[in-house]
Amino acid sequence: MLVSATEMLKKAKAGHYAVGQININNLEWTKIVLQTAQELNSPVILGVSEGAGKYMGGFKVVQDMVAALDEEMGITVPVATHLDHGTYEGCYKCIKAGFTSIMFDGSHYPIDENIAKTTELVHVAHQLGLSIEAEVGAIGGEEDGVIGRGECADPDECKQIADLGVDMLAAGIGNIHGKYPADWEGLSFETLDKIQQKTGIMPLVLHGGSGIPDEMVKKAITLGVSKVNVNTECQLSFAAAVRKYIEAGKDLEGKGFDPRKLLAPGVEAIKQTVKEKFELFGSVGQA
Repeated sequence: MLVSATEMLKKAKAGHYAVGQININNLEWTKIVLQTAQELNSPVILGVSEGAGKYMGGFKVVQDMVAALDEEMGITVPVATHLDHGTYEGCYKCIKAGFTSIMFDGSHYPIDENIAKTTELVHVAHQLGLSIEAEVGAIGGEEDGVIGRGECADPDECKQIADLGVDMLAAGIGNIHGKYPADWEGLSFETLDKIQQKTGIMPLVLHGGSGIPDEMVKKAITLGVSKVNVNTECQLSFAAAVRKYIEAGKDLEGKGFDPRKLLAPGVEAIKQTVKEKFELFGSVGQA
């Protein structure tokens, strides 16, 4: 059931759990995430970066694929299609394509410009019934060519953006995209606590959810995080399972080279990863 993310996140905030944003990269990814969400009766947000959207043939292709799978698979749990770390231009492309949710990442702009662009996009998104996420403070690592150092967000700037009427707020608290280095200092819960005190009932978003220790994720949820993004962990589990299949020579046995067989171990690995994340976030049975 395709919907905006607004109500599912309000419910998550009130219920002290988080909705998983699972980034998708192809048909297999999308299908298994939807299937897992349905089986676990969990809401889900399908994240699409601008790079992944281009890879899959464009945002319209992605939206039509999700809509078709949603119908054909009889999905009844809430599902949002969400632009991840969107540019100003990318947000409008996703709006045109029919996405139910967008993220405008204006964290690299001066705060006044971030506010101006976010204000405009909030107005447009809400007129069309879409949910919108904004960002303050850079998420560490690299995402579609945008490199952040992992700076912690300014709680006062978070309040300024939250007051614009966004439906969710991503705030840098030391989190990183991709693999976490061995010398990572961890999340700044002090910053997160200050942000929640400033933003109140606003659902907060934890980017870079792959690789953060479970106990840190749980604590972040108690401090107002209502959405956790996962991408790298699914990619790693998929790659490891397919590598094991090929290194065992299974692709050389019979029709083991058939993509449906070749990719099956990877798809099953994604399912297990998503299941573990939904259980960790507390979203199982919350649809």
